[in-house]
Amino acid sequence: MELRQLEYFYTASRLKSISKAAEQLSVAQPSVSIAIQKLEEELGIQLFDRSQRQIMLTAEGVIFFQRVNEILSRVRDVATEMQDLRLLQKGSIKIGIPPMIGALFFPRIFAQFRRKYPNLELTAIEGGSLTVQKLIEQGKIDVGIITKSAESEIFKLLPLTEGQILVCLPPDHPLTKLSSIPFEELKDQPLVLLKEDNYIRQAVAAECTKHQFSPQVVFSSSQLGTIISLVEEGLGISLLFDAIVKKHPGIQTRPLADPIPFEIVLAWNRDRYLSHAAKALINLITTTQIFSKNK
Repeated sequence: MELRQLEYFYTASRLKSISKAAEQLSVAQPSVSIAIQKLEEELGIQLFDRSQRQIMLTAEGVIFFQRVNEILSRVRDVATEMQDLRLLQKGSIKIGIPPMIGALFFPRIFAQFRRKYPNLELTAIEGGSLTVQKLIEQGKIDVGIITKSAESEIFKLLPLTEGQILVCLPPDHPLTKLSSIPFEELKDQPLVLLKEDNYIRQAVAAECTKHQFSPQVVFSSSQLGTIISLVEEGLGISLLFDAIVKKHPGIQTRPLADPIPFEIVLAWNRDRYLSHAAKALINLITTTQIFSKNK
């Protein structure tokens, strides 16, 4: 079994086509076909169902694909590690940050990192916590600062800070008369929320289900500034992290009668190689005072 055969099989499986795989790999189509055929002969199983227009993996092929994906990921990690050792202090890191967390923490992270490691490139990829988790799983980013939703064997998690979700109201809203707001009071309220891939949106949806009503979402956005502005204009109410809304005196906030806590964590894929540059970023985030002021 050769690495080249595994690469041919992996590419053909992903594209569901021998010809497209050959084109992407810049090799002749017969080379791919013969390599996969020899692989099947060696394994003694059929990897593809070729009876359809598009080739499809057999049940055995699906299992083999998962194992091959792991093998090729390890090979790519080895190449990255060797390059990392050669470059030493040169490199780049991609960090995933949800909009709300980014607005609160990223400017300080970026400033401190640039001062300490001027030769390293730090790129922020914005997306909700659920999107960031997927990017970490896929190896498209190195680390992410996310809201913890559940334990996972895939991720290594380091706690950073915690708090609770607050109800955000226009200054003259009737609910400002309450010291804390029962969640059922939100039943018929127009809501301005972050998009579906955000932890808060998922938490609100779960709480609505618990109280047996559907949220009246009038606007969704991935931009925190837009959410805050719409609340200030009286177009709806929102639910946001307590550390965020402290910076916006133009809106009123109240805790929920039954609080919804959150925990922000630093996450990375425990099964993938972590570059020296990424380790430097993790060390900076966990050893400086970036998050302690918000605890």
